[in-house]
Amino acid sequence: MSGLIGKKIGMTSIYDANGKNIPCTVIQAGPCVVTQVKTIENDGYEAIQLAFEEKKEKHTTKALKGHFEKAGTTPKRVIAEFTRFEPDHRKKFGDILKADVFVEGEYIDVVGISKGRGFQGVVRRHNFNGVGETTHGQHNRQRAPGSIGASSWPSRVFKGLRMAGRMGGKRVKLINLQIIKIDLLKNLILVKGGVPGANGSYLIIERWS
Repeated sequence: MSGLIGKKIGMTSIYDANGKNIPCTVIQAGPCVVTQVKTIENDGYEAIQLAFEEKKEKHTTKALKGHFEKAGTTPKRVIAEFTRFEPDHRKKFGDILKADVFVEGEYIDVVGISKGRGFQGVVRRHNFNGVGETTHGQHNRQRAPGSIGASSWPSRVFKGLRMAGRMGGKRVKLINLQIIKIDLLKNLILVKGGVPGANGSYLIIERWS
């Protein structure tokens, strides 16, 4: 299997064999239930659908209730499809996948929704330096964007110009992150470095391609 659905628990740090402190992110990887197996004959492509974390039945639609009952499981909160998997690792309805899908030392990709920062200016959003102290007497230009274009031509502002606006809250994928340690009893994996999202947010964990 190529991946799992997980949840970001928080950050910590561990020491390696040389005594070096390594910052790590703790991720709850699974358990995930196989709720659908898509085939070329029925769906036009091959994929395995996984579901993660319990959800109250009263908050689940009737259509999803039937979908989960077909797989022999209770309603789940998060559903995701994985299209990359080995033919000999094909799963069946109701199979439960845990953190043992991965091994220590291998590399993974992590997809999450970055923290929303709201409306931000150019200094924070695009790392502008501002004008510092060279304001020639102007009192409020330290964090201003400066000129954004000419006047007579092109008489407009080009698309894609780095300006103030909403920051964060987007889908972010980090690749080539190393798994430092795996706790099979608690389904926890420790990934070197940080991953997108706030504590408690959901992640898609895939084997690095």
